[in-house]
Amino acid sequence: MAARAPRRDGAEDRQPARAGEPLVLQLVPMRRRHLRGVLRIEAQVYPRPWSLSLFMSELALRTTRAYHVARLRGAVVGYSGLMLNGEDAHVTTIAVDPAWHHYGIGTHLMLNMARIARERGARNMTLEVRVSNKAAQALYYRFGFHPAGIRKNYYVETNEDALVMWAKDIDTGSYKRRLAGIESTLDGVALLEGPTS
Repeated sequence: MAARAPRRDGAEDRQPARAGEPLVLQLVPMRRRHLRGVLRIEAQVYPRPWSLSLFMSELALRTTRAYHVARLRGAVVGYSGLMLNGEDAHVTTIAVDPAWHHYGIGTHLMLNMARIARERGARNMTLEVRVSNKAAQALYYRFGFHPAGIRKNYYVETNEDALVMWAKDIDTGSYKRRLAGIESTLDGVALLEGPTS
């Protein structure tokens, strides 16, 4: 999740109307109709955003991919992607609209991916993160990820190295309890359970 100042082109309209107003987050499988919102966020948070065609090709790989969007009041405010390969699950992307940082949306997306990985038989999760992105690394540490190496100049647009992180044994009862513990700390945004659209 890249940190940038919120945009002033209507981003205020996406904020809560008044203090204490309950926010209800809905996580749904990413569909083509969500891609306009996804691409808007992608362009805000990444120096080299994914294209529409790349997202479309990822969505076509239904058996080995799991992409979801986070919606508030019908608007896409975040998204995540997971690639599944045997016992390993790879986080391909995760981003939250900068206007909605610090509401726990990234945590909800990570919880969702970890649970999907477990359901689909993964024993480990991995990801790459910019070495300078300490906020994202802090989130990943909460989920049991630990550094496993460096990929030099992985982010070619900025010549920045990637920190490779792994979370092992996600199929265990102790990891399930870790997820439940993380979920119990979330407040401010409630997750809507029920039908997806």
